[in-house]
Amino acid sequence: MKAKIIDGKALAAAVKQEAAQQVAQLKEKGITPCLAVVLVGEDPASQVYVRGKINDCAQCGIESRSIRLPEDVTQAELLAQVKQLAEDASVHGILVQLPLPAQIDEKTVIDAIPPEKDVDGFSPVNVGRMQIGEPCYLPCTPAGCIRMIESTGMEIAGKHAVVIGRSNIVGKPAAMLLLAKNATVTICHSRTQNLKGLCASADILVAAVGRAGFVTGEMVKPGAVVIDVGINRGADGKLHGDVDFDAAAEKAAWITPVPGGVGPMTRAMLMLNTVEAARRAAGV
Repeated sequence: MKAKIIDGKALAAAVKQEAAQQVAQLKEKGITPCLAVVLVGEDPASQVYVRGKINDCAQCGIESRSIRLPEDVTQAELLAQVKQLAEDASVHGILVQLPLPAQIDEKTVIDAIPPEKDVDGFSPVNVGRMQIGEPCYLPCTPAGCIRMIESTGMEIAGKHAVVIGRSNIVGKPAAMLLLAKNATVTICHSRTQNLKGLCASADILVAAVGRAGFVTGEMVKPGAVVIDVGINRGADGKLHGDVDFDAAAEKAAWITPVPGGVGPMTRAMLMLNTVEAARRAAGV
């Protein structure tokens, strides 16, 4: 196997250590960063994610508040909870775990989170600021992807980056962040023609399409950096990425594993955003 592994767990540990040092400095000034996580219903995957985020907070010295609401909560009740957290000066970051039950409009809930407490980076205000290069909270998964690419030592500027997927959470912001680093970016999707050819020309390939094994070895340029954002549970019960790992690893220079790649970095970047929110709130 040729490709070197981009170890998301090790990188995430370093990022969390960075966050912990910043938290210690803020606590010396009497400021304790606080993240409030709202979980609606009993979705097992969401419960795992929330537990992970709370554990990360503990490791970084960040106060966490976990608010659990029943599956049949009304939108008005959820919005009231978000409003309460928005008005609580001791809470610096608000995260409503997605997905939400069918009776809740996700966009309305996300829009209700004040931009200054939107540590997920989903608010239209933060998305707009990111687009035009103003200070904002970057969405955690794409920001983690950039850190992972930079960890390889590859210079992003001038490289051809291909992003497969155009979701608001990963695909579009990943493309914007790569563009901000002066990459030449191509966004591919279900209607893209010559998808294999475009991917095979990519120095940086980010797969965020949500289909296990979608990216084959012939779609990988020799020496490329491959970032696999996909998390797909197979019939074998195991997690699989969007990339055929073994085939891609024969050609890539660097590749992320699934699990243990992008996932840990997503949560680590959330910690950095929460610390930054506390700093901004305190004006330090």
